[in-house]
Amino acid sequence: MAVQITIRGVPEEVRDELAMRAALQRQSMQEFLRCELARLAAWPSVGVWLQAVRNRKAETKTRIPPSRILRVRDTDRK
Repeated sequence: MAVQITIRGVPEEVRDELAMRAALQRQSMQEFLRCELARLAAWPSVGVWLQAVRNRKAETKTRIPPSRILRVRDTDRK
């Protein structure tokens, strides 16, 4: 069942930017925001994702030394 959400206090410039993005996609603001909210909800928050990474690292007891990370990073920059 669909529910209604009201957001108060949105700055005018934010509303204008969202309206422009909706228009560029030939959507109403309502449809644009519904799609954006669904997209946002489909992914875990940064905190949840980081905790999952920490848990996975703890379970597998893997650790990559910072020197190796920097070496691989620098190799790609050459």
